[in-house]
Amino acid sequence: MGRYVIRRLLQMIPVFFGATLLIFLMVNVMGDPIAGLCGDKACDPATATRLKQEFGLDKPVWQQYATYMGNVFTGDFGTAFNGQKVTELMSTAFPVTIRLTIIAILFEIVIGITLGVVTGLRRGRPIDTAVLILTLVVIAIPTFVTGLVLQLLLGVEWKWIKPSVTPDAPFDELLIPGLVLASVSLAYVTRLTRTSIAENSRADYVRTAVAKGLPRHRVITRHLLRNSLIPVVTFIGTDVGALMGGAIVTERIFNIHGVGFQLYQGILRQSTQTVVGFVTVLVLVFLVANLVVDLLYAVLDPRIRYA
Repeated sequence: MGRYVIRRLLQMIPVFFGATLLIFLMVNVMGDPIAGLCGDKACDPATATRLKQEFGLDKPVWQQYATYMGNVFTGDFGTAFNGQKVTELMSTAFPVTIRLTIIAILFEIVIGITLGVVTGLRRGRPIDTAVLILTLVVIAIPTFVTGLVLQLLLGVEWKWIKPSVTPDAPFDELLIPGLVLASVSLAYVTRLTRTSIAENSRADYVRTAVAKGLPRHRVITRHLLRNSLIPVVTFIGTDVGALMGGAIVTERIFNIHGVGFQLYQGILRQSTQTVVGFVTVLVLVFLVANLVVDLLYAVLDPRIRYA
């Protein structure tokens, strides 16, 4: 196990540099950040030259990337065009989005897996058909529609929640935004768990456990569910980074100042340092989440061993 972890950590190094390089290159070709700084009016040549020198935009792209990565390893993610340190933006944005992501993942695990197990064990019955139709509807409806409808009904019409989240963004105010953020993934988790449970329920090891006279709950939890969760864990693990980086729509609807909000502002203002800084951290989240998922395989299935 130790060798495997070390090998995976070493493999993450070129992936990290390759991903950040692609992001850096894409952000640098999406427009002229100096024009964004000057607003609607064009900058005069002297001001444009000074700003380029101040933010290092007068150097070749490869040199900008090398300088940026050198600063990253010292904990310096640069300065946004509004003069604020990117690390300061991260210190306020990431805790909010982490809380939102935790709520979304809990919805996926509790509701998604529960519905998947129930429907998988009752395949073809009315409850199975109803859940399949419901999940298909959830997948078909865009997230911004779900968010706006829930905000209108629960926040404006019925006054059950606040239409917008306060700057502190406590857990109780993030429940509905977390449900909106998790809605599509929750539907996929339900369908994935259902399919896996239905397939494994016909496996030989399940028949053997039943033939031994083991209680039904033990057959389901210790044998059937444990092996069926491997594809579900894979999906949820990769979904962690996707939820954190893809919360732009949800955070805009509920006025949550998290990672998605800062990324949106950075793209809107063409702030290279902000966008690249936040995405660099999200790349690390993706890599760590995938490593944790691979290690969980051995916990769920004793047959899996890493050399």
